[in-house]
Amino acid sequence: MAINNNNAEADALTREFVTMAGVSMTDAIVIAMKEAIERRTRSESPAETAARLRKKHGISLTQSSRKPLSREVIDSLWDEG
Repeated sequence: MAINNNNAEADALTREFVTMAGVSMTDAIVIAMKEAIERRTRSESPAETAARLRKKHGISLTQSSRKPLSREVIDSLWDEG
């Protein structure tokens, strides 16, 4: 199936990549799609990012850290000045 591109921005970006990479339009699209799929496959979920950051900073989730903050604590976070 052929790709029909009627979007001026997509065409300009593809042509810019063709010039930069010295490849054909078809190759440019294939390269771009492979890179985009690889990036999305490698990306972390929000839960994975949170777990990685907790590990990096030595933070563990305890039962007390899972409890919501009290109203007083939340109110104390507001700057009244």
